Amino acid sequence: MLIDCGECAMQHTDACAGCVVTFIVNREPGDAIVIDAEEERAVRMLAGAGLVPGLRHRDRRTGS
Repeated sequence: MLIDCGECAMQHTDACAGCVVTFIVNREPGDAIVIDAEEERAVRMLAGAGLVPGLRHRDRRTGS
């Protein structure tokens, strides 16, 4: 998966501040974010149930 904020239709909107990508790229150097497959599945399930925000990235070209 490639996520490019420059290609996100939500760039420069209020959604940027709450985006997980913004959180990741604005962290302190050396602060690792590691999510294993099991955690990734759990996050997807929580997002699907509306309990945590989902990925807000939307490709300008495809809309997804």
